[in-house]
Amino acid sequence: MGKRKRIAAEAIKAERSTQSFAKLRNVPSSPRKMRYVVDLVRGVEVFKALGILHFTKKEPALKVEKLLRSAIANWEQKNGRKAENNELYIKTIFVDCAPMLKRLRTAPQGRGYRIRKRSNHVTLYVDTIQKTNANAVENA
Repeated sequence: MGKRKRIAAEAIKAERSTQSFAKLRNVPSSPRKMRYVVDLVRGVEVFKALGILHFTKKEPALKVEKLLRSAIANWEQKNGRKAENNELYIKTIFVDCAPMLKRLRTAPQGRGYRIRKRSNHVTLYVDTIQKTNANAVENA
């Protein structure tokens, strides 16, 4: 590894040590379905987001709820105290495409149709609400 890359990697590592996040990888549902659920909770206070996810009737909501609980636990572990109400919010949450499984389904006249079984990765960052962030969270 070159010097420039090492310096950049150390800067990213130092930044990540102060942030609390959780990742969910290789979820076997399409990114489009997952983004529908993720858009419901982006920028929302975490306990309100848990309520939204708990009562959403979409299957990916269960996985995002579990991921959010993991991110809260990571924040509590780093800060050494329990999260209180109206203290944390979802800073960033995004969905990326994961590798696709490509399968063939038999079709008439000796042909085959391609089936793409999509999967996704979800990344969630949690941060504390401060006076500057409080207005952004209320407006979201």
